[in-house]
Amino acid sequence: MTSVALLHGPESRARLLRDEGVEVLGVVGSVDELLTLRADVVVVDMAAPDALAAVAAATDAGAAVLAVSASAEHEQVLAAVRAGATGFVVDTGRPWDVADAVARLARGEPAYGPGLAAVVLEASGGTGPPEVRLTERETDVLRLVVEGLTARQIATRLGLSPRTVENHVQRLLGKLPVSNRAALVRYAIEHGFA
Repeated sequence: MTSVALLHGPESRARLLRDEGVEVLGVVGSVDELLTLRADVVVVDMAAPDALAAVAAATDAGAAVLAVSASAEHEQVLAAVRAGATGFVVDTGRPWDVADAVARLARGEPAYGPGLAAVVLEASGGTGPPEVRLTERETDVLRLVVEGLTARQIATRLGLSPRTVENHVQRLLGKLPVSNRAALVRYAIEHGFA
């Protein structure tokens, strides 16, 4: 089951996510607390003063990040994506919107609310998220995928579990404009990631 942590979100959001069957590790008030939870998916309330720093820190730690806001201001959406968020939804009070986005991120898919994917694609010229940022661990995994190693072999080399490796591969597939491992390898070679 995917674990989720929330930064600066209301406790009611955590309760609603639990009601939707999501395993919520907790709601925390600082980036440091957030990183100690080691969640698979992090939900960041963009109203927080340190929201963008939290997005970047959680992404660097290997978590998929969902930015949640009360509005869909294009500048805020793009800033969150540039910081590393692979999802952004407007919180309308419907718990299933956030829960659905969390489930999509857990599967390694990007998760944008209605109309927001178009904002991201338009800003990037239609080729995918702008300024793709890979974490150090994602870069390591990508290099080994390009070398042709299996998830089990990568896990052994990096001291990870095969499931964690597969999670990183799925995040890479969500971040980059590719749909499978073969396309991922080709993209990595063509764009100098490996």
